[in-house]
Amino acid sequence: MSAVPMPSTFPRRGTFSDNPDEYAESIRAVCAQRDRWLDYGLKAGPSDRTTAESAVAQLYRRSGYREPKFVWVPSPPAAAALIAARTAAQDAHVGIRIPSLLSDSRRRMDRRIDRRHIEWPSRYSHRDPNAQRDLEARIAVARRSPKDAARAGIGPDPIIRRTVRKSLHTSLFDGVATAVRSLVPHPFGTITWYGQQEAHRVAYYDIYRSFGLMTFGREDNELLDIQSALVESTGWWWAFDDIAVMSERPTTLHTEPLPDPVHGEVRLHNSSSPAIEFGDGSGVHVLNGTVVPDWVIHDPTVERITVERNVEIRRSAIERIGWDSYLEQAGLRLVDTDDDPGNPGCSLQLFATPAGWGDEGRILLAVNGSRERDGERRRYGLRVPGAFSSAVDAAGWTYGLAGADYGRLIRRT
Repeated sequence: MSAVPMPSTFPRRGTFSDNPDEYAESIRAVCAQRDRWLDYGLKAGPSDRTTAESAVAQLYRRSGYREPKFVWVPSPPAAAALIAARTAAQDAHVGIRIPSLLSDSRRRMDRRIDRRHIEWPSRYSHRDPNAQRDLEARIAVARRSPKDAARAGIGPDPIIRRTVRKSLHTSLFDGVATAVRSLVPHPFGTITWYGQQEAHRVAYYDIYRSFGLMTFGREDNELLDIQSALVESTGWWWAFDDIAVMSERPTTLHTEPLPDPVHGEVRLHNSSSPAIEFGDGSGVHVLNGTVVPDWVIHDPTVERITVERNVEIRRSAIERIGWDSYLEQAGLRLVDTDDDPGNPGCSLQLFATPAGWGDEGRILLAVNGSRERDGERRRYGLRVPGAFSSAVDAAGWTYGLAGADYGRLIRRT
């Protein structure tokens, strides 16, 4: 079995054209490939067990082990229960060999990428010996869309790093995998392989080879094909010497784009039911990327908010109720209010925190400088030190500025 690399619409060559229009179109195609990998990472529904088992068996054989017995479970929590019940779960030498095999391959591919010499007609060239210019390129790519970065003459390496590897890592590894990990707090006795959520690693190298930007060795290409097959076919899995525990993908997975996503990032979100749910009913609630207990979705109350210690969960619950409603129900004392100099037409309000929050802090209520996807500008609360009695001074503190300096801002974001 060998996964077929996703095709490129451009000729295989060591670099893209230096014609601005052609180069921008090449970068657009890179983004399309990134989105295909993102779809694999977010895919819900039954795993392709035949492909997944074949890929894992190849990793075992390449690591010097016989093909394992495959045990399929409906979810990562079910895997945790199964592994915890097995005394043989500690017998996981293959769980050391496989990571070593793959990490060695990544190091070889990274060295090839780092050694390549491409002359790029731009002051932002990645291969420029001036490290400061490389830093400038990274900053410029982070702030621009990939096509705009290409039209500005920034070379392909920083663009691919940011719009493929970092973007997918944010969406899949920091987002989805982190949420699922909240369901399985117990150690497994071996490395957890995240299957489809490892697309950020695989896509990065595959895009270099599929667009002809880099040629890898035979072994590395074969290992990359195996990993591609796992991303496309299955969810999480765990390697032990005698068995491989394989988890099905989620049955449902809900996301929304990040506000103003420059590089196609998404976050988990579902306001009515679990954002991720598995076939055995296990799942996790997520609001705008924040993992929350089910009471935040179904029954948020002032009393529950008051005793909640996690700041992000507390914020999500308050926003679920609505800040106006929460302030009225909680009876928070207004300390100060003023016009927001960094956000014309909007106001700042500084409140004392409720006694149950456990400190003498303040809550600064402000209006977001940018609009949400629905066109609205969200009100949000920020924790600030209790020493503040001025709303403007508190707002300046959140930007690392004195209140007088914040007052001179033209407009914040």
